Amino acid sequence: MTTAIILAGGLGTRLREVVSDRPKPMALISGKPFLEYLLDYWMNQGVSHFILSVGYQYSVIQDYFGTSYRGCDISYAIEPSPLGTGGGVLLAIAKLNNKDEPFLLLNGDTFFAIELDKLTQFHQQTQSDCTFSLFRADEAQRYMGIDITSSGKITALNAEKGKAGELANGGVYLINPAVIKRHYADSKGQVLSLESDIFYQLLAHGEPIYGLEFDSCFIDIGLPYDYARAPTIIGLEKV
Repeated sequence: MTTAIILAGGLGTRLREVVSDRPKPMALISGKPFLEYLLDYWMNQGVSHFILSVGYQYSVIQDYFGTSYRGCDISYAIEPSPLGTGGGVLLAIAKLNNKDEPFLLLNGDTFFAIELDKLTQFHQQTQSDCTFSLFRADEAQRYMGIDITSSGKITALNAEKGKAGELANGGVYLINPAVIKRHYADSKGQVLSLESDIFYQLLAHGEPIYGLEFDSCFIDIGLPYDYARAPTIIGLEKV
């Protein structure tokens, strides 16, 4: 697995009071765009091709990175109008070079320092079609809560109802393209939510969805408070 899709098309309304001149993934952390830290980290994990799902002020991202970054290929899936996180994923999947190989899916405003080899091994061992990276939430009602069995199979997705100290969705996924094609082959261009539409649909149809907990640093820069402390979190990981 060498391809990662990064969702980088959101409006970033919650962060607008401190970052108003650029799309949220390009928010500066110690003078460097947050998205650049993500690319660096995942390239070090073995990713060699990024597909950036972009929309709002996409030219800022495109002008900065172009089609290659440190020798790594970059492609763009540009939303003609806001399609939601799910619609952005469907647009980006069409640009996969290998549609039989699992792809990594990332949020452009979240850093979660997981071990990709460990996630891939778990994905293969469980024969999962969609594998979530999980963490223990430190606050309630912010992240999607997850119910899983002892083997890691996800049995429920509790959108925005996760409790502090319980497992939550870390926004890093390994997905087999075939499972998306089975349910959304004719949905390109539709407005969809990844969390509220696609994942719920896959779970409702009994698709094998698993989750693996990682005790790694996690940060979502979507709120001004977390954006302000991002340099400390990212610095600890030396990306």
